[in-house]
Amino acid sequence: MSSSQCLRRLAASSTRPAALIRSTSRSSRSLLQCAAGARSFTYIARITSPPSAPLQQQKSILPNHIRLFSLSSCRYEEQIVKVPDMAESITEGTLKQFNKQVGDYVEQDEEIATIETDKIDVAVNAPAAGTIKEFLANEEDTVTVGQDLVKLELGGEPGQKAEKGEEQPKEPASESQETSSQPQGQKESKKESKPEPPKQKEEPKPQPPKQKEETKSAPPKQKEEPSKIESPFGNREERRVKMNRMRLRIAERLKQSQNTAASLTTFNEVDMSALIDMRKKYKDDILKRTGIKFGFMSAFSRAAVLAMREVPAVNASIEGPGGGDTIVYRDYVDISVAVATEKGLVTPVVRNAESMDMLGIEKTIADLGKKARDNKLTIEDMAGGTFTISNGGVFGSLMGTPIINLPQTAVLGLHAINDKPVAINGKVEIRPMMYLALTYDHRLLDGREAVTFLVKIKQYIEDPARMLLA
Repeated sequence: MSSSQCLRRLAASSTRPAALIRSTSRSSRSLLQCAAGARSFTYIARITSPPSAPLQQQKSILPNHIRLFSLSSCRYEEQIVKVPDMAESITEGTLKQFNKQVGDYVEQDEEIATIETDKIDVAVNAPAAGTIKEFLANEEDTVTVGQDLVKLELGGEPGQKAEKGEEQPKEPASESQETSSQPQGQKESKKESKPEPPKQKEEPKPQPPKQKEETKSAPPKQKEEPSKIESPFGNREERRVKMNRMRLRIAERLKQSQNTAASLTTFNEVDMSALIDMRKKYKDDILKRTGIKFGFMSAFSRAAVLAMREVPAVNASIEGPGGGDTIVYRDYVDISVAVATEKGLVTPVVRNAESMDMLGIEKTIADLGKKARDNKLTIEDMAGGTFTISNGGVFGSLMGTPIINLPQTAVLGLHAINDKPVAINGKVEIRPMMYLALTYDHRLLDGREAVTFLVKIKQYIEDPARMLLA
């Protein structure tokens, strides 16, 4: 029943004063609840005291007294859910999907929609509990911070939607209830007269022409299928998929790096025997005591931090207009660790790595990697970074030239460990070897500094005990 119908019935009930005076009456409560959905309603009722009312009640309610009733306070409050603030550098994103539907009840802080940005996916949560009334944007739209997104009707209960859905089909039943006061003869005559027209109208004759139309449309489909089978080259279909915002941003940044930096890559080869032996010896004890899985990334991160003490320019960057006119040296080291996800490459940051030992770095990397795989990284997790380490060896890469992550100056690439014959003290031995690649910005780093930095990392990895003494 609509709110206007409820209000008319409420007004009609003024002829029955007892229904209004008895506040506990079921009919008056249902009418008031039904009328509460109206935005604003003012009702003037002429109330007379019933003859059976006591004297005190008759004095309090004077005959022919005009009373003013306002139901504006009973209406449901609405709230507009807006696109939240994402980060200082991000002002817009793509509305990836709505996680709820119109009419669904949501709890406070429950996720309503997901917005895809250049770096991460941002969740839009409900500011309060209520029912979704309307979507104010479409999926795949570009939305900006502060834009209206969802209209939310506050209040209600989780089962409210189902109850409303059950009440709506009961409206025609109320008409049948009104006929219950009629004599049984009239009811039977109506029941007999109602089923006859449907029997005459229910004719399945129009169905045959539909089947003919379907048979007419079937032959073209059969003609198309043999044409595909007869093609000597097989299936040559193409699909065009729009790039997501993260992939677009990655492509833009990589091309910007190639166009801006004077990139150059130097290589070296490191013997992993000592580090592998140390890992085998202590990994079980470390896992038992701390719950941390000891890997290789923490060792290379620690080695890079120590090597920066001798070559601080690796941790510096060029800033300023016109391609840069100022060198910024830093006393802290924030290592960006490249992690591959389904959407693309992300680089969460291990902050203040210079103050951590290998176990601290390993734990931080593990936590960031899990958040990346679960798509729970925040903007703060990826902001900044002064040096990047990319481990393509986990995918079997033998050698590669990583691209600098601007405005950083260098990136270290790790590759696969392979057994190779190596000359050791005049003898040929099989050792686990890895290629290291350091891509650096030649505008800031000279070749001597870049090679020195990479050699220092090689020395620390081949003799891990030196990292404990440094």
